[in-house]
Amino acid sequence: MSTMTEAEAKAILDKVIALSKADECTATLTGSVDGNIRFARNDVSTSGVVSDTSLAVQVAFGTRVGTTTINAFTDDALQRVVRRAEELAKLAPESSEFVPAVEKQSYRPSPTWREATAAITPGQRADVARASIEPCAKQNLVAAGFLNDSNSFVALANSNNVFGYQRSTEMDYTCTVRTADSQGSGWVGRNLNDFSAFKPEEEIEIAMRKAKASAEARALEPGKYTVVLEPAAAAGLISFMFNFFDARRADEGRSFLSKAGGGNKIGEQVFDPRVSFITDPWHPELPALPWDGSGLARERMAYVENGKVLNLDYSRYWAKKQNKKAMGSPGNVIMAGGTKSTADLVREVERGILVTRTWYIRLVDPQTVLLTGLTRDGTFYIENGQIRYPLKNFRFNESPVIMLNNIDELGRPVRVGDGGGLLIPPMRLRDFTFTSLSDAI
Repeated sequence: MSTMTEAEAKAILDKVIALSKADECTATLTGSVDGNIRFARNDVSTSGVVSDTSLAVQVAFGTRVGTTTINAFTDDALQRVVRRAEELAKLAPESSEFVPAVEKQSYRPSPTWREATAAITPGQRADVARASIEPCAKQNLVAAGFLNDSNSFVALANSNNVFGYQRSTEMDYTCTVRTADSQGSGWVGRNLNDFSAFKPEEEIEIAMRKAKASAEARALEPGKYTVVLEPAAAAGLISFMFNFFDARRADEGRSFLSKAGGGNKIGEQVFDPRVSFITDPWHPELPALPWDGSGLARERMAYVENGKVLNLDYSRYWAKKQNKKAMGSPGNVIMAGGTKSTADLVREVERGILVTRTWYIRLVDPQTVLLTGLTRDGTFYIENGQIRYPLKNFRFNESPVIMLNNIDELGRPVRVGDGGGLLIPPMRLRDFTFTSLSDAI
């Protein structure tokens, strides 16, 4: 029972709300069918389909809250899950930050569903694996990758007559290609909600080309360099930075968006004027659910415009405390860019470094969002607009805030799965800080 129609979901949620004797009740149904295929050493290793459906019930007596989950939907099961939530609520302490269930909302559907993705078959997954493995085997390269596809639904209701239902699809593909001697490594990834737009035979060529080109890497002295970050390389840093676009954290002095002496930097110029970020549940390339986890309706909102911070995320509790409007937490982040490809940005570099991916990123300093991490799967030296030779990987220490003040040019935004819900351009940046070499491939 992993997928339900709107009518089926509403019937269950209506029963749950009617069963509750608490002051308020919120119920959420989620279900998904997730298919996958994994391959390594040029051979398929696992494949399967996982389906699941669950019901979460949250009730409150005053400011005491209890939450339970269940994956059975008989009348007896629904009765048990509601009663148990009420028992837990009566045992819970009073919450000083309690906010009531959201009032009646208007949800505008977003284009999260694609039939081609929902209809993926085991044969199609096998075709993707074959399209990845066979070209590599013919050129004495070794492929390892993973394809995951999902079709899911979410339905929520509460005792304030809120109800929402939406279906979603998504597919995520990654593949790492190594040379037979493991001296070269290339990587490619694609995240889409429409499987019909995916062309694995084109994607694998990118990883193969990088694997062959990255063998016999040379050492380059660490330091500050002009870099071209591919979207996947920039995504981890940018997504880390957006953890700090929380108004409470900024107001309490725990963020790079905290103002000396108190308050936050809304209205201030924090980034290069070419930097703009929005969230938009109805974006055609990166749609998101039209409500957040609390059931609050999402809106299109600009976070940063021309380098100036316009908005932060206000939770319902913090918005009430600060006398601000609460808005649904974002389901995506979209960064403005230009029209050029990564290759176009490389052609305009006199001397610099191309970075395919960043990984193992960790926070060093929350006040500046200083991050440390490593490059991997294809790092190359650029000279006079040409990739001259592969480089050993680096450890970097860099803040995305500083990075976004050292922009030479931004390319065409691309949907990136790693980091979650990002549409982000390749970037050419000045003075990116590499601190040491890494022997990892």
